[in-house]
Amino acid sequence: MDQIFAPWRIEWVERDGESDADGGDACPFCALPDADDDRENRVVARSDHSFVLLNNYPYNPGHVMVIPYRHSGSWSDLSDEELLDHARLKARTVDALNDALGPDAANAGENLGGGASGGSIEDHLHTHIVPRWNGDTNFMPVIGDTKVIVEALDDTFDRLHEAFAAQEGASVDGSNDAVELDFEFPSDS
Repeated sequence: MDQIFAPWRIEWVERDGESDADGGDACPFCALPDADDDRENRVVARSDHSFVLLNNYPYNPGHVMVIPYRHSGSWSDLSDEELLDHARLKARTVDALNDALGPDAANAGENLGGGASGGSIEDHLHTHIVPRWNGDTNFMPVIGDTKVIVEALDDTFDRLHEAFAAQEGASVDGSNDAVELDFEFPSDS
C-alpha cells in the first residue's frame, strides 16, 4: 500500500481515550458542537437535537455525519422527537449535498455495536452520508490502493454551508457559524 503523509492525524493517533486535545470530553461528538468555532470544528449545520459534521477523513468530498447531541450508542435511548429530528436532518443533508456538489448518488450508513462494526467512535450514534459519483471508484483505490480526495475540507464546508443556508427555515449568523435549521414537529393531539 502507498503511504500518504498526513501529519494532522497525529492528534487522533496520540489521543489518550480519556480527554480531547483541550482536556475536555473524550467523545469528540460531544465536545465539537460545544466548541467556539463551527468552521474550525467542521460543524456545518444544526437542528434542535442533531448536527452535521464534515468527516475529517472523508471517503469522498462531502462525506458528512449526522449526529444526535445526546451521547448514546443505542437508538432506543433517544426520544421520538430526537429520532424525528435526526431523520429530518438526514433528509436536509442529502438535499444540501445534492445542491452543493451534484453527486450521482449517496451512501448512508451506521457502524453499530462496537469495534466489530468498523467504527472508531463506538458509543455515540451517528449516520455517515457519502456522496458518490459514477467513476469515483477507479484504478487509484482499486489497483493503486490510494484514495484521492479532490477538494479541500474548507471548500466543501463553504459549499455545504451555502446550500444549507438556502434551505427553508434556515438561519445563520456568519460564515464561521453553523447553519441553524428549524423543524416543525406534529403535536401530540
